[in-house]
Amino acid sequence: MKIGVFGTGVVGTTLASKLAALGHDVKLGARDASNVKARAWVEATGGKASAGTFADTAKFGEIVFNATSGLGSVEAIRAAGKENLRGKTLADVSNPLDFSKGMPPSVFTAAAGDSLGERIQAELPETHVVKTLNTINASLMVEPSRVKGETDVFVAGNDAGAKAQVSGILREFGWKSIVDVGGIQAARGLEAYVLFWLTVMTALKTSDFNIRIAQ
Repeated sequence: MKIGVFGTGVVGTTLASKLAALGHDVKLGARDASNVKARAWVEATGGKASAGTFADTAKFGEIVFNATSGLGSVEAIRAAGKENLRGKTLADVSNPLDFSKGMPPSVFTAAAGDSLGERIQAELPETHVVKTLNTINASLMVEPSRVKGETDVFVAGNDAGAKAQVSGILREFGWKSIVDVGGIQAARGLEAYVLFWLTVMTALKTSDFNIRIAQ
């Protein structure tokens, strides 16, 4: 499958590397086609790995992951072009975190208290946005066995087919328990959880942990 990944940071390159290792054709997107990090990733990955602008990546991918920083996600989506993402699935991994004043970061929301996932869906009315993977660290996203036992990963979105498509990739990563928490509005809860995640990470002094829903 042709998969695009927006974002050249740790999350973006971790996802892109795993997807390439699984045999997918992966294009890593940045604001500038000559982005140094993106080019370095291509050289290190080899095979069918490639890089380009956000627009190039949106055109290329049958499915696209948004792994840009929260403060820049909407700008990145606009640069990608809604016409290039029309009818496609976009898995949004971003979090609305503002690190401008250092740690701990603040969560930014609109006056209505919406989520970044909802803002991205509003920017892309003809794209199927699925919020996922934002509740765990990058390495665990693609290797759930880093923690003991079976833990949960979540999906939220308005289109059942898109959630099934994203869930298929999550299973390729090794996830067995995928919890559907509803429509894209449920991204509010998934994003709000991140502050608690940061609190636990600080206390445990590790980011290798996750939760399991016990019923």
